Amino acid sequence: MSAALCHAPLVSAEDYLADEIIAEQKHEYLNGVVYAMAGGTLGHSALAISVTSLLFQQLRGKRCRVFNSDVLVRVERGADLRFYYPDASIYCGSIPRHERVIDDATVIFEVLSPSTARTDTGEKRMAYLGLPSLEAYVLIDSIEREVTVWRQRDSSWAPEVFTQYSDVITFANAGCVLSVGDIYDGMEL
Repeated sequence: MSAALCHAPLVSAEDYLADEIIAEQKHEYLNGVVYAMAGGTLGHSALAISVTSLLFQQLRGKRCRVFNSDVLVRVERGADLRFYYPDASIYCGSIPRHERVIDDATVIFEVLSPSTARTDTGEKRMAYLGLPSLEAYVLIDSIEREVTVWRQRDSSWAPEVFTQYSDVITFANAGCVLSVGDIYDGMEL
């Protein structure tokens, strides 16, 4: 989904969260600037649903849960405060029923499209990789069969690229796996 500037004056995080409850359209928040989110394509939606469906079945009854793009992820480092709607996320904490925001996602998934790739691979990647709880940041390409997984190795983050249908991606902390073939099942690329 691409973002377009929605509000010119700076907005407090409290006002943003209150407005999101009643908003007809989703918005992301970057240090007081609020961006309206555009709708995605059928391919984008199919990939996001594929990931959440596959993970839901594996995580059912376990301590970790998968969430779709209705859950906000808060990223805060000092004065830098952001709220994003990832396409999917895995969360391994307790789940208060009425909460809409998580601070400590274990895995975050973004589906790349031409309009979002720059933000997802740049700004969002840098923000998400600052989460102490994060095991992996997963980028799923919607144009070609390619899944890039950012993981921490030797105290720095590095990408792993998966392109073969038989490739299996393991998320040890969450206790689940995804295969590239399952993610892209039925997709025409």
